[in-house]
Amino acid sequence: MACKYSIFDFLIYNMKIAIIGATGMVGKEMIEVLSNFKLPISNLILVASEKSLNQKLLFNGKQLTVQPLNQKLLDQKIDIALFSAGSDVSKAWAPKFSKAGCKVIDNSSYWRMSEGHKLIIPEINGKQLSKKDMIIANPNCSTIQLLMVLAPLHKKYTIKRVVLSTYQAVSGTGKKAIDQLQQEQDGALVDKAYPHQIYQNILPQCDEFTDNGYTKEEMKLTNETRKILDKNIDVVATAVRVPVIRGHSESVNIEFEHDFKLKEVRQCLHEGPGLVILDNPHKNVYPMPLISEKKDDVFVGRIRRDFTKKNCIQLWIVSDNLRKGAATNTVQIAEYLIRNKLL
Repeated sequence: MACKYSIFDFLIYNMKIAIIGATGMVGKEMIEVLSNFKLPISNLILVASEKSLNQKLLFNGKQLTVQPLNQKLLDQKIDIALFSAGSDVSKAWAPKFSKAGCKVIDNSSYWRMSEGHKLIIPEINGKQLSKKDMIIANPNCSTIQLLMVLAPLHKKYTIKRVVLSTYQAVSGTGKKAIDQLQQEQDGALVDKAYPHQIYQNILPQCDEFTDNGYTKEEMKLTNETRKILDKNIDVVATAVRVPVIRGHSESVNIEFEHDFKLKEVRQCLHEGPGLVILDNPHKNVYPMPLISEKKDDVFVGRIRRDFTKKNCIQLWIVSDNLRKGAATNTVQIAEYLIRNKLL
């Protein structure tokens, strides 16, 4: 899903882009995605915490040195800053960058449910963006892959309710979680990211529990779906952590207002931007995390009618949580701003 536009579409721009949190898992993925998308970047500025200073990272064949996050950055007239350094950094620094005239695209959860900030998946609601939007929120990884499938179906059939279970890779928690999985597999001493062993285990918990018995991750799926797609859609989720390094999977049951034909549903999804259908169960063809790794698309399969309830369908969604679930969607928002002259 690399950029399909000619460089001539961008000739009026000479972009200076910064990645805040460049040495983290998502930050490094952003560097790779930016290279693939070939945006008109004159200067890529890599920013990270003190412990990562002076590291060198490769971008388009050049070694770039990691810089500190400080006041001097604000004087560099950066056009777009891609934030992936956590909510505390976004809370403190995103307003400073926006005040300096820099567009901020934030991958943390801090701005997502803020009433004054837009939560964007470009294929679904990119048209909501305007020049006035200075801080733009990137949705939760599980929300993005879910809504990439729900959006075309909602437009055609009107979705009433969604019941889903997620099977989320440990990279969604970060490097410490990957280390825990690998150390447990090797029988080594473990610095735990989770309250229990994850190797050869499944944890019915992603993030912290809230007062209603659901985790924050589960409530993100409810709240972000309503904000992006339709406030009238009911979403109830169970988020589960599985011993997979990258690639989230979702088992999804969808109830429509209107009846449907499976052939038409398949065609609707086939035409959906950024979607790939893998659905031939008789030949063992269906989406899996290994298939999605390092890819920018969302994969959907196991498409079948729910025979227990009217107007319901069951399907399976898989996507690389570090790509479309984070870095790719962030870069796509930047691409949208540039192409539509919204800077």
